[in-house]
Amino acid sequence: MRAIVFPGQGSQFVGMGKDLANSFIGAKRVFEEINDALNQDLYRIMTEGPEEELILTENAQPAIMAVGIAMIRVLKEEGYNINQFSGITSGHSLGEYTSLTAAESITLYDSSKLLKIRGQAMQNAVPKNKGIMAAVLGLNIDEVENALEFDYGGICEVANDNAKGQIVISGQAEAVTNAIEDLLNIGAKKVIKLPVSAPFHCSLMMPAKEKMVEELKKINLTSPLIPVISNFTAEPTRETKLLKENLVNQVDGMVRWREIMQKIVKLGFKEIVEFGSGSVLTNLAKRNSPSLNRLSICDSNSLQEFIKKLS
Repeated sequence: MRAIVFPGQGSQFVGMGKDLANSFIGAKRVFEEINDALNQDLYRIMTEGPEEELILTENAQPAIMAVGIAMIRVLKEEGYNINQFSGITSGHSLGEYTSLTAAESITLYDSSKLLKIRGQAMQNAVPKNKGIMAAVLGLNIDEVENALEFDYGGICEVANDNAKGQIVISGQAEAVTNAIEDLLNIGAKKVIKLPVSAPFHCSLMMPAKEKMVEELKKINLTSPLIPVISNFTAEPTRETKLLKENLVNQVDGMVRWREIMQKIVKLGFKEIVEFGSGSVLTNLAKRNSPSLNRLSICDSNSLQEFIKKLS
């Protein structure tokens, strides 16, 4: 069996989803349902922009989920439920919501609303320009964590353990800037400040975490058709109470993507398929787990080819 994964923020682009809607009526219906759930023409923003509106966290998060679920809906209408072509799923940060929606643990309506709220809460948790994120290339997780034990004058924490040699740090702007200098001195090949609107996946996100506790209390999750590997624990589960706890804890917790890839291999999966706009996660899989066969389903043509492969 294969594992399927869904991307996180950063994979959005103006034009996303348009060829899917033009090629598959099921995909078009997904976009319409999300528009209705949000009382907003998100599809117009996805396909026409402007980019500065699409990259807003409250728009980017449901937009990225929309593309992944549009593809899963097309497959279902072709007669392939997710548990017929996959044995496990995971998603990077917001992609965990896409996984839960794809595995029918949460409705598309609820997922859309939650991601809109999550995006707004994460954006509003820290005043504008007071927090930043940076990708650290060339150091492993232990090296970065050891370096961040030093007091840099504020909060600076590991946000994403994406792959060996690709760690993302997050925190208060001055502290992260101070840490960057030290990380370069101890051997980082490059440190790149990321074009994000808030410092995600660090303790500064506590207000957003508290907001999601309240919002998730209102939502009914059912046991997913296949296990979902959590960003927070890097462990699979189908237990609804734990799934909710994981969604709460991932807001200010580290994304353990390198460990998730290792877990997929350890469980015996031979292929990883990424559904969404772009191929960020399959590229990371090449670095994390080179033994895995990798496939990126990023447009209508690659989705058609995947359908042929299943038939």
